[in-house]
Amino acid sequence: MRYVAAYLLAALNKAEPTAADVEKILSSVGIDAEAEEVQKVVSELKGKDLEEVIAEGTKKLSSVPSGGGVAASGAPAAAAGGAAPAEEAKKEEKKEESEESDDDMGFGLFD
Repeated sequence: MRYVAAYLLAALNKAEPTAADVEKILSSVGIDAEAEEVQKVVSELKGKDLEEVIAEGTKKLSSVPSGGGVAASGAPAAAAGGAAPAEEAKKEEKKEESEESDDDMGFGLFD
């Protein structure tokens, strides 16, 4: 990821950044760049419009599930199964509260 970020920074200054440009940016922040990794990024992005590459990546990311499915699938189960899951959640909350009270080891914040 750092190689891509350095390439994008170099692209702000130059239409076709070179491996030397990317390595210079990385070394300026104390990162030792691996030449083969830098060369791979430069060769993969050479001649491509970066805005199009970013737009394609954004489309691919939009198809990745980002949660919410668990809660949605759990709701019908709770309605069909009754109140048992809710009772279990209450028991777990009580356990967590008792554990949290032990965290201060008998000392208050302002004691």
